[in-house]
Amino acid sequence: MGLGKLSTSMAKRYYVTTPIYYVNSIPHVGHALTMLACDVCKRYAEMQGQEASFLTGTDENGLKVMEAAAAAGESPMAFVDRISKTFSDCAETLGMSNDIFFRTTSDQHKRAAQRLFEVIRDNGYIYLDKYEGWYDVSSETFVKESEVVDGKSPDGNPVRWVEEENYFFKLSAFGDRLLAKIEEEPDWLLPHVRKNEVVSFIQQGLRDICITRANPGWGIPVPGDESKVIYVWFDALINYLAATGWPDAGWEDLWPADVHWMAKEIFTRFHATLWPAMLMAADLPLPKRVIAHGWFVFGDSKMSKSKGNVIGPDELIKFYTETAGCSPKLAVDVVRFSLARALPYEGDTNYTLEEVARIYNADLANDLGNALNRSLSMAHKFTSGLVPDAAVEDDALKAALEAKEEAEDAMNALRLDDVVAAGIDLIRWLNKYIDTRAPWALAKNEDPALAGVIRSMLYAVRNAEGLLRPFIPSTADAIAAQFRLPGLTDWSMIGTEAALPAGTQLGEPQPMFPRLDKKIMESLKPQPEASAPKEEKPAKKEKPKFEVPAEIEFTDFMKVNLRVGRVIEAEGIEGSDKLVKLQVLVGDQPRQIVAGIKKKYAPIDLIGRQVIVVANLKPAKLMGHESQGMLLAADDVDGAPILLQPEHEAPEGTSVH
Repeated sequence: MGLGKLSTSMAKRYYVTTPIYYVNSIPHVGHALTMLACDVCKRYAEMQGQEASFLTGTDENGLKVMEAAAAAGESPMAFVDRISKTFSDCAETLGMSNDIFFRTTSDQHKRAAQRLFEVIRDNGYIYLDKYEGWYDVSSETFVKESEVVDGKSPDGNPVRWVEEENYFFKLSAFGDRLLAKIEEEPDWLLPHVRKNEVVSFIQQGLRDICITRANPGWGIPVPGDESKVIYVWFDALINYLAATGWPDAGWEDLWPADVHWMAKEIFTRFHATLWPAMLMAADLPLPKRVIAHGWFVFGDSKMSKSKGNVIGPDELIKFYTETAGCSPKLAVDVVRFSLARALPYEGDTNYTLEEVARIYNADLANDLGNALNRSLSMAHKFTSGLVPDAAVEDDALKAALEAKEEAEDAMNALRLDDVVAAGIDLIRWLNKYIDTRAPWALAKNEDPALAGVIRSMLYAVRNAEGLLRPFIPSTADAIAAQFRLPGLTDWSMIGTEAALPAGTQLGEPQPMFPRLDKKIMESLKPQPEASAPKEEKPAKKEKPKFEVPAEIEFTDFMKVNLRVGRVIEAEGIEGSDKLVKLQVLVGDQPRQIVAGIKKKYAPIDLIGRQVIVVANLKPAKLMGHESQGMLLAADDVDGAPILLQPEHEAPEGTSVH
């Protein structure tokens, strides 16, 4: 039932769906999360050689839509056309690979909904009766008397008393069959904590549900009785089947759905109970998996347009293009990656600008971007920019295969947060591997192991590209382009040395994810309430001009501890045209040093270089970055720095005197 090892011999295409989104507001990142989950599932299936289809769309019927259109001064059709487009635009903006954007106002949906109503009625599970009770217009749900508190539904919305002759669906007839299905297939409903909620809900006793309303002039008429329209939830659920072409021939090419993804609020009553019961009543196959993720929240509050705490995908993309300096395609990937990383599987997750920025800096800038830059830079420095013709080291082979296995196991459980973690963990393994194997030391000693180490480094990045591709496809393409190789789109190639052919001429490293500096990170934190203005600080005194210091004693000079170090990492500091942040190995201890050499030296050219370090200088902070030493340099005729280094290679950490 899982996605880990899909069969290519199956005639049916893999079929994954979001819920169709109700057109009462524009999309936010909660909607984008469910789209991403489906997009990842589809892309993963395709990497395994499976034909796949992905559905999303909009739910456009219901009394609430008609009332919202009237309030907006529009016809219902004009209103739903306008709002529906915002969802299709959102899917396109975020690079979703949906094949179907389905609308419940389409003729195809109307025909399928009416036909399914007829089939269920003909099978004896729909009957006419009088409905008296409370109705929540905002959530389009019928509410039990016991659930109404202070005139409001369990969702906190006002309710209306309704008395109408309507059609009812015999939901009560399916409790035992649903419980048997859940027991026979423990992973049919996910996650298990929500499956248990469904079991409890069914065991309390299912009651027949009213499935029509008096026709207000908007909705799908009941076949044979146009005085009524089909209840919006009964009609909306049918979209998954209608989109396959049912009841026309060929619908079995897609149905049953392999996975229905949704948020938890529509899981228990509708997708895990009503919808499978409707399919049972029509003698149709049930979806293979139904899964509900949690909510993105802010403190204790669910994301809600009415509460003003909604984050729009466009807002995030704009931030990472304009503030972080990412390209538009990579900024989209930042949003996609953060959604997967923060995916609320069982509980809920805080999702804020600050949290997205933390994920961005930690995973994309510090880990992925840094590993790619280090690996390509050292390949250019030590192996002439070629993938060495040497075997990948056993540790690297093992790390890649373990990451692949972890990703497959996680996909089987639809734990997308764990799938993306497997790719990033491989990158973190690589960064530690580089420090442990120290290719700069191997090069200095002309150690023949250097070629295998460089290939192992490149191999790890290449495999991470494949593992992360379903989540960040543009980033994966950019990595492949820097390797001058086709994208790693065949899952079976991940973990093989053939994925990285020896002799490949590598491209130059191109930074992708500029790090957000401390000042920007601080600006994203919730701001405290304004307090009384502080007294103005006195103006800073101008620094005195440099003068040649007086003579010193030899014992004074001996207090300065000069050591030979080697640069193992280098990156420019955002917001500064002079400063470079270096990781310098002094002996066996790495230390961070900030130096004003950016105008003269490209960070890439510094990696592997030996330098002279003032090792006992008191640490200082420059633009928020701690510097644990100083590099020695001379001035050229224009005052630009010339870094001093030993005439010949010297042991790291050796004393300079």
